[in-house]
Amino acid sequence: MAKDFYEILGVSKNASSEEIKKAYRKQALQWHPDRNKSEGANEKFKGINKAYEILSDSKKKEAYDQYGESAFQSGSGFGAQGSTGRYGPFTYTYTTSGGGDGGSQSSGFEGFDFGGFSDPFEIFEQFFGGGGSPFGRRAKQHPVYRLTLDFMEAVKGVEKTVSLEGKRQNIKIPAGVDNGTRVRFGDYDIVISVQPDSRFKREDYDLVSEVEISFAQAALGEVISVPTIDGPLKLKIQPGTQPNALVRLKGMGVPHVRGNGRGDQYIRVKVTVPAKLSSRQKELLEEFEEENKRKKGWF
Repeated sequence: MAKDFYEILGVSKNASSEEIKKAYRKQALQWHPDRNKSEGANEKFKGINKAYEILSDSKKKEAYDQYGESAFQSGSGFGAQGSTGRYGPFTYTYTTSGGGDGGSQSSGFEGFDFGGFSDPFEIFEQFFGGGGSPFGRRAKQHPVYRLTLDFMEAVKGVEKTVSLEGKRQNIKIPAGVDNGTRVRFGDYDIVISVQPDSRFKREDYDLVSEVEISFAQAALGEVISVPTIDGPLKLKIQPGTQPNALVRLKGMGVPHVRGNGRGDQYIRVKVTVPAKLSSRQKELLEEFEEENKRKKGWF
């Protein structure tokens, strides 16, 4: 089935080149397989790059608008001639240029605008601090070391003293790193592993915590203490709070690794029902139920 490149990038057919570029950057960062581990992320990422390759080139875009994806199939007259290879999740093509040097090989990426990145490998380098490219200086391989942090060290940032090839080194880890984040340190790539925390579940830069309250607290409302990465916080539970309600604490999540700002924290309210009741508690609940029935009968 033919793909709709506009739909893949989430833009309209009247979108400007800047809008297409902005949409590509957003989608590429969201679906990069080194960042997105969901099933199908790799295929999604390849489709995003293909869509941008066509829509960012005015001539290719014109051909696509007129003939659709078939304009770029074999024998259509479009596309580079040369050998194609793979590097990680990317596809690259070497083409023969017609210069005076007798036809030296050059990357098929030359002259192509990758949404503000000099080439798609810059996506990995900008957001993960490492990566590589089959072209030029980024082809150098770096020794990779793993560093395990506890949850609070990862979200707050920390300086660690480690031994690299027999030498003690101080490495500054920025706030907001997560499992799989790469930090470039000199000639080394440091891959981060983060230990879980029973109080917080991380979802990108947001945090989710659960608190348990009684039926009476949910019905009447009460101020309770909830955990945050900045320490305990007093939170007012509104009267009539329902089970599994979510309370948003804006800007109290994980700091962004690059740039300012933080995610949010969500408090999920769990209402507990006692398994055993005293005689007095049963009487009070029965009175409550009777009163509730009478109120319903009045209307």
